[in-house]
Amino acid sequence: MLIDGRKLAAELGAELTGRIAALGTAPGLAIVVATDDASTAWYVRSLLRTAEKLGIAARRIDLPTDADAATIRAALAEAAATPGTHGVICQTPLPGGLTLTDVGSAIPPEADVDGANPVSLGLLAAGAPDAFPPATAAAVLRILDHEGVDLVGRRAVVIGRSNVVGKPAALMLLARHATVTVCHSRTPDLPAVAREADVLVAAVGRPELVTAEYVKPGAVVIDVGTNATADGGLVGDVATGAVEQVAAAVTPVPGGVGAVTTMVLMSHVVAAAERRGSER
Repeated sequence: MLIDGRKLAAELGAELTGRIAALGTAPGLAIVVATDDASTAWYVRSLLRTAEKLGIAARRIDLPTDADAATIRAALAEAAATPGTHGVICQTPLPGGLTLTDVGSAIPPEADVDGANPVSLGLLAAGAPDAFPPATAAAVLRILDHEGVDLVGRRAVVIGRSNVVGKPAALMLLARHATVTVCHSRTPDLPAVAREADVLVAAVGRPELVTAEYVKPGAVVIDVGTNATADGGLVGDVATGAVEQVAAAVTPVPGGVGAVTTMVLMSHVVAAAERRGSER
């Protein structure tokens, strides 16, 4: 079975519309961009369109493509301090080999709606209920919940150990009482380890790495990969056609995790606004 991420995204959007109406004011989102990367520009436009449809006041803050860490950090802090802003995200890639770890700490955890601040990852590891995980990792769990996948005691394998997906997804699966193995490029006999999984999350950035050989019959496979093809298309980390013959369910690319990620990010902005309102 192919899991319809777009359908789940639409359901989440309908839920958010009601929550935003109850707020009585538009939640605010600032997107800081310091790159002219074409795929980033497409993604930011998609975020702005989605925010507008939902009633979220989103704005793009452009920085020079050679901005240094101090400049980016200052922009993030200023955005978070601007009245009416509830969430701030820092778009990647960043100039000069910078990473989110270099600049993300400038975003206060209460406004860090995409989990860029290392403090947010620490709060997630500690089980703090108000921590915002990266939206893509959170989307993995939303999909599993929507599909009714019971994680208690189940074996979960995450292929990929990034701070954006692999590590936070593993932490969230652990918090749900799954037994989690995190794999990476140095894992011996990766297919054999992956075949142990009841839930397999592929987030490594290798086109169609996960074949049927990696999948235990009846497993649920979540494909987080987004890899551009030579003809302008998009494929995931999973060879979907082969894997869907073995798995109980698999997310397609496109139409799977990506659509849900955008709505989860917007839900974090709304949650930040709700919390700010309850503190008044």
